Amino acid sequence: MSLTWNDIAREFLRCFGQEPVWVVRAPGRVNLIGEHTDYNEGFVLPLAIDRAIWIGLRPRQDRTVAVYSVDFQQQKEFSLEGLQPSQDGWLEYLKGVAWVLGEAGYRLTGWEGVLMGDVPQGAGLSSSAALEMATARAFAAVSEIAWDPVRMALLSQKAENQWVGVQCGIMDQLVSSAAQAGHALLIDCRSLHTKPTPLPEGTAVVVLDTGTRRGLVDSAYNQRRQQCETAAKTLGVRALRDVTLQQLEAAAGRLDPVTFRRARHVATENARTLEAAEAMRRGDKHRLGQLMDASHQSLRDDYEVSSEALNRMVELARAHPACYGARMTGAGFGGCAVALVDAAGAEDFVRTVGPAYQQATGHQPALYVCRATQGAEARPGRLID
Repeated sequence: MSLTWNDIAREFLRCFGQEPVWVVRAPGRVNLIGEHTDYNEGFVLPLAIDRAIWIGLRPRQDRTVAVYSVDFQQQKEFSLEGLQPSQDGWLEYLKGVAWVLGEAGYRLTGWEGVLMGDVPQGAGLSSSAALEMATARAFAAVSEIAWDPVRMALLSQKAENQWVGVQCGIMDQLVSSAAQAGHALLIDCRSLHTKPTPLPEGTAVVVLDTGTRRGLVDSAYNQRRQQCETAAKTLGVRALRDVTLQQLEAAAGRLDPVTFRRARHVATENARTLEAAEAMRRGDKHRLGQLMDASHQSLRDDYEVSSEALNRMVELARAHPACYGARMTGAGFGGCAVALVDAAGAEDFVRTVGPAYQQATGHQPALYVCRATQGAEARPGRLID
C-alpha cells in the first residue's frame, strides 16, 4: 500500500504531539521511453509514480532544520547559516537544496518535521530526486516561496550535481516537480519544454524490479557519454539530438563501428520517443508497446547497457498475453524494467511474471502496478476524516 497524506500527518502527531502545519510529497518516476537521450539534449517520456517521498513539517523561529527520518529511524539537524558539505547520508540532499535555494537569493525559514518514503531505494526510480523536490516543496511552503516547477527542478538538479556530486540530467527532478496525474511528461531536454501526454485508456504501467543492482556503472556511463560527444563532434553538431538516422548512416564511414552503434541508438531512440508520444495521444497502445520493445533491443544491442537479468525479465513480461511491450529503464546493468499492460490483466501479469522470473534467475523481484500521479504538492497538515 502506498503512503497517504494522513499517514504522514499521524506520524508527525506521534512525534510532536500536534498536527503538522504542512504535508508535502514528491513522487519517484519511471521512464517509459527515451533512455540515454537526456545528456544528448534529446527527448524523454517519464511519468511520476504513486510512490513518493513525504515530509510533515511546521516552521521554526530559528534558522535550523531538524528532521526525523522514519525509514532510517534517525534524527538529524543542520543550521541554514554557513552550510558546508559533509558525509551525512540522506541529510546531504536536504542541505544541498537549502544551499542552492539560498544561493538563488531565497530567504529561508527553518522547520522541523518527519520524513517518510515508499520509493524503493537503488531501484532506478529516482528516490533521490523525489527527496530533493520534497525538500524544495517544504522550504517553499514555510518560506512562502512561489512554486515554479521548472526553476525548482533546475535548482534541485544543481544541488545533486554540485553538492551531492552526482552528475544527473534534468529528467528526474523535472518530472517529479511538474508531472500531471494520469499522464506521462514528454520533456525536451534542450529547451526544457514539457508536454503532458495521456496514457492510453485501459492500460497500466508495471515496474519490474529485477532485484539486481548496477555494479561498475560509472565508468561505463562516462564511456557512453564520451562516445556520444565524439560522434557529435565528428558529425559537426552540438549534440546527437541534431542527427537523424539517415544523416548518421550517410556518415558511417567517419565513425568507428562501436561509436556508430552508440550514435544510432540515440538517433533512433529520440525518434521512437517522439513517435511514442504521438501514439499515446492517439490512444494506440499497440504501437506504444512496439516502440518500447524496439527501445529495449536498441539498448541491449547498440548501446550495450542491458544485463542478463533485465533481458530475462523483459522476455518473460512480453510472453504474458496482457503485455503490449516492455523494456529496461534507467541507466542499465541492473535495476528495473517497465511494461505497458492491459489494466484488466495487470494482477495476473504480476502473479505470473514475478515467480517465473525468480525461478529462471534465482533473484527476488518486486513488481509494482503504478498510477501516473501529480508532481510535487503541498497541503495544509490537517488530518482528513
